[in-house]
Amino acid sequence: MHPKDRGSATLWGVALMGLLMATATALATVGSVRVARHRVNSAADLSALAAAKLALIDPEGACHRASELAAANGVKLTDCQIKDDVVDVWTELPISLPLLGTRTVQGRSRAGPSTSTSN
Repeated sequence: MHPKDRGSATLWGVALMGLLMATATALATVGSVRVARHRVNSAADLSALAAAKLALIDPEGACHRASELAAANGVKLTDCQIKDDVVDVWTELPISLPLLGTRTVQGRSRAGPSTSTSN
């Protein structure tokens, strides 16, 4: 063993551990964003369906119900619009990411009656 090589395995080990930590952090961040995206879109879908069910009967109650359902799913309903019998809802969820700070993930969904094209 050459005297200058003493302790080099420790440095390589530390460098490898740093690389593994950076990779794990990146994968965890991507996973968090994907989970948040699914959560905000699912809440938007459910809220739009709930509001569409009440859109013609009680338009204001429909958006209130959509807001309650979004909150029950852990997201915030930011907008609810009813045009005729079609409901558009927008949801958002703030998430905290390492090194990037707080970001907001947004979702949107539209629901209304299906139209039959059969004669």
